[in-house]
Amino acid sequence: MKLLLNIPFTGSIFALIYYKPNKMPFKKLHPEIQEKLTDLKIETPTSFQRKSIPVIKSGSNVYCTAAKGSGKTTTLILTTLQKLKYKAVGTLPRAIVVVETKEKALELYEAFLAYTRHSSLRVYVGHEHIYLDLQKSEIFEGVDILISTPDTMNKLFLSNGVGTSQLLIFNIDDAEFLAKNSAYNALMSITQSIHKCQYVLYSEKKSAVLKRFESYFMEYAKTIAV
Repeated sequence: MKLLLNIPFTGSIFALIYYKPNKMPFKKLHPEIQEKLTDLKIETPTSFQRKSIPVIKSGSNVYCTAAKGSGKTTTLILTTLQKLKYKAVGTLPRAIVVVETKEKALELYEAFLAYTRHSSLRVYVGHEHIYLDLQKSEIFEGVDILISTPDTMNKLFLSNGVGTSQLLIFNIDDAEFLAKNSAYNALMSITQSIHKCQYVLYSEKKSAVLKRFESYFMEYAKTIAV
């Protein structure tokens, strides 16, 4: 919607000036991502997406907090694909996504496939019900986006099953589960093995546990709250 404002000039003359709203964040995404959004009939960003996508694209560490149904998972997918420039490169993971359970990992994997199918991007999902050596060998063949639970991801890191030299972005979806000691400790172990990348945490609230990460890998993080 355009806003029509009366701006006074000298004397009694008034000028009518039209102000266009800010461009929607979808318009500044990679053209092939925009095509996928069109295919999926996603045209208008949510309030959360309008605020969060530009900040995540800037490369900052970000706490993204918003209610369920606000578009957090779609934001995670879109900004990850944007970070990777929507193409496969090399063999090492360039994006990692940590989720609470195997079920959530598989669900997110399917959500990613809706955007990456027929592209060169390689998405891999790992969890505790797949032999670790099998996961390591499959990841070794080449992965762009790696999705897993914290415990399995930590085991992969500790066994040198995941190279991190090309890692660009590390996402945590529905991060409230990190209040559990096992998940918290696994994440801390994982992040100690990563020298540099962007971290983005998605949750409904920025709890004391999540805020604690500001002293570790979430340095200088920005917070987007809707």
